[in-house]
Order: sequence, then structure tokens, then C-alpha cells
Amino acid sequence: MTPKVYRLIVAILAIAIGLYPSTYLFVHQKFGLLLSKSDTTLHNVFWNIGFYTHISSGALALLIGWMQFNPRLRENRLMLHRNVGKVYIIAACLSALAAVYIALYANGGIIASLGFISLGVIWFYTTLRAYFAIRNLQIIEHQKMMTYSYAACFAAVTLRIYLPLLTMLFNDFIKAYLIVAWLCWIPNMIVAYFLTRRLKTNRG
Repeated sequence: MTPKVYRLIVAILAIAIGLYPSTYLFVHQKFGLLLSKSDTTLHNVFWNIGFYTHISSGALALLIGWMQFNPRLRENRLMLHRNVGKVYIIAACLSALAAVYIALYANGGIIASLGFISLGVIWFYTTLRAYFAIRNLQIIEHQKMMTYSYAACFAAVTLRIYLPLLTMLFNDFIKAYLIVAWLCWIPNMIVAYFLTRRLKTNRG
């Protein structure tokens, strides 16, 4: 498949999953992840702030992030690229920080918590690195870090692909959740690594 086809697939998946969190904002009953949370957690004000900050800002980052990898947008609509990038950076940083907090309440205990905390830290770090790189006119470093940042963001998609498959495989949601806390982002980072190696090669 051509890079354009890959970008189209990423865009379709990002839009489909990016729109999903809106259901949590408009459906006033427990469903999805909320069904697995205790009443104590659901009535925790700080958890609710973290959860809704994470899903709303994360959804925005997922919905717009794929646009930044379109070479035509970068070359022909530079101002739009910059403005979308600013929104992405703010949304990604907010969602990543909130993710680190709510990961403390992850189903499955410390193993799942560490997986999601690691993801949040990596997402926040690579996003900030991308921002400071472009401020210093380090274009290749910026593109590299944004690739890692969106790979971390795209864990929202891969999690929702792997989790039902693992749940069916093990017939155990908690066991599947422990695995997906790491599986949803580590392969993404590996893909990002090879993409950034190719970027360096293409730029000589």
C-alpha cells in the first residue's frame, strides 16, 4: 500500500475512535469503562475531572493529529498546519497528564497502572519535545517527536482493537486489560521508531 493509503486508514480509525468519547458526555448512564468502576471511584470529583479531561482532550488530539502528517498541508497550508499543531499540543498534554492521574485507578492494579502511566509520560514528553524542537527550528527532530507523540495518541485506537480480541482469547477481561495496558502502545512505539529511521534516511 502507498503512504497515502496508510494515512487514509489511520484517518478513518482516528475519526471513528475519536468520536466515541462524545458518548460519555451525552449519555447519562453507566456504560463502557464506567461499568467496571466502583461507585466510590465514580463519585470521586478528581477522578471525574481527570477522566473527562482525558477523553475529551484526547479525542480532539486523535481527531486532528493525523492531519499533520499530510505533506500537502505542511507545504501549501503552513499556517493551518501550525494552528492545528498548537491545538494538538495543548490537547495532547492535557490528556496525557490526566491519563497519568486516572491510571492510578486502572482495573487490574499496579501492572495496568504502570502500563498506562508509562504511556501518559511518553505521550507528554514526546509532545513537549516536538514543541520545543519546532520552536528551535529543528524540523527533523520535530517530525520525529510528533511521530512518537501521535503513535502514543493512537493507542486509543489500538487498545480498542486489541481489548475485545484478548478478552475473547482469554475469556477474562482483567487478564486482557493487564496485557492491553502495555500492548496498546509498545508496538506503536516500535512502528514510530522505524518510521523515524526512514525519515532520517529520506532526508539524507
